[in-house]
This record gives sequence, C-alpha cells and structure tokens, in this order.
Amino acid sequence: MIRKRLDRAGIVLSGLCAVHCVLGIVLVGFLGLGGGVLLSPAIHRVGLGVAVGIGAVSLGFGVLRHGRIAPLVIGGCGLLLMAAGIVVSHGWPEAVLTICGVTLVAIAHLRNLQGHCAPAR
Repeated sequence: MIRKRLDRAGIVLSGLCAVHCVLGIVLVGFLGLGGGVLLSPAIHRVGLGVAVGIGAVSLGFGVLRHGRIAPLVIGGCGLLLMAAGIVVSHGWPEAVLTICGVTLVAIAHLRNLQGHCAPAR
C-alpha cells in the first residue's frame, strides 16, 4: 500500500536527516569541510517541506484508516522542532532540535505503521 510506503519513506528520510545533521557538525565543525553545501538553508527548507508533505499524507490518512490521532500529534510536534531548527543558528542548537524532531517524526511513522497492522475500526 502507498500509505505504508510513505510511512517507511518517512522513517528512512528521518534517519538520513539525522545522519546529515551529525555529519554536518563533524565535517564542518571539526574538519572545516563542506560548509557551503551541508549548511545550506535550502537543504533544510526542502527537507522540511518533504517531511511535511509525507507526514500530512501518511499520518493524516492513518488517522482516517485506524482512528488513532497520536501518530499525527507526535509527528506534528516533530515537524515543529524541525522548523525551529531552521530558525536557530547553525551548530549544536540546530542539530539538537532537528534530531529530536526527526526522531519524533520517525516514531510517529512507526506508530502509524503499527496502526495499519491493527484491524480497521
């Protein structure tokens, strides 16, 4: 099903975002490499846009399918943290907000997948 694929894509993209944050800090902060690319605001805005799109579709339809609102609320909180990561300065504050946000988004997609496995109401 497309909803399950979107949830799985949300989980994978959340993990990739977390790796991007950590690598960005390591490569730019410690080695001074790739700052122009890794810290580009465009990457973060596009990533947030993709996360909002996938989350809205998969988590929104999840509520309609299994009637559980928790994944949508958890995912929304994660997206808010990711958005907050965009407005703070680069470095540790941005990474912490973003990693916490993508963790919540991944948890939301996992809970949504579990809801899809439960019988429909």
